[in-house]
Amino acid sequence: MVIAICHSMQYAEKALEVQAWFQARGHEAYPSTFSREFVGLNDEEKEMLKLRQKYEHDAIREHWYVIQKADKVLILNYDKHDIPGYIGGNSFLEMGFAYILNKPIYVLNPIPKMPYYETEIIAMRPIIINGDLEKII
Repeated sequence: MVIAICHSMQYAEKALEVQAWFQARGHEAYPSTFSREFVGLNDEEKEMLKLRQKYEHDAIREHWYVIQKADKVLILNYDKHDIPGYIGGNSFLEMGFAYILNKPIYVLNPIPKMPYYETEIIAMRPIIINGDLEKII
């Protein structure tokens, strides 16, 4: 099985851990190809690198290709900005890509209470796995 892993680049380290978890079980899992560049950086450095990668390396479109080839899409939504289960703009966009492609969407933690697009997240009918990656395989 091929799994596209979508996540905030603030959590690139965790995305690589999730990738290793799936690989150890015989599955292909793909976080952003840029994830390794974020390991060890502080939040400010990560923000600057994110923008540069999106401009110079077309990072959004690159992960779109990963989503197209995936069997399933996993959104890693950890706490951020004092919001439990935060889903940022880029992950929300990737959820939309997966939805349009009729890919099953899994969300690691409960859907966040976020104004303006909580309803849209719910409408995409993601499967909430409450931290249990076994529910995907």
